[in-house]
Amino acid sequence: MAKTVRYLEMTSPEDLRPAPVVPALGLLRVDRSSPLVRSTQAQVGEAYGWRSATCSASEWEADLRAHPLRQYWLITHGQEPAGVAYLEPEPGGAVEITAFGLLPGHLGKRLGGYALTLALQQAWATEPLDADAPGRVWLHTCSTDHPHALHNYQRRGMRLYRTEVQ
Repeated sequence: MAKTVRYLEMTSPEDLRPAPVVPALGLLRVDRSSPLVRSTQAQVGEAYGWRSATCSASEWEADLRAHPLRQYWLITHGQEPAGVAYLEPEPGGAVEITAFGLLPGHLGKRLGGYALTLALQQAWATEPLDADAPGRVWLHTCSTDHPHALHNYQRRGMRLYRTEVQ
């Protein structure tokens, strides 16, 4: 079965259309070595077939080594993990959101829009590589991701710039 991958970007922080605030929702930066990083990402991605949900310990360690600048953020609801938002600065001032999603128990509670707002705000606040300020925040999503993902990204102000069928 073909999978459609869509690439979206935001080229100015002024393009962000924030979702309504959810007071108990926040972002917490965690060290890449925290067991919460891998376990939370695996739980988020399991239903969508994310490779990281089933990778071996050695594959996970290789991915960590391959991406030394990646920032690991937990989306929190109250004091509990509610999802992930991973950011990776790239040369030229771009910041990729390499993973974003909520844990299954937090889906359907109208948290995703504000969680994405927080992730995008943090991406724009990330120290860029080879630039004075971030000039672009981007991500990709696919047809196997949560059915509301694409709509959420577009509602926050991200624009589609490429589509691939694999």
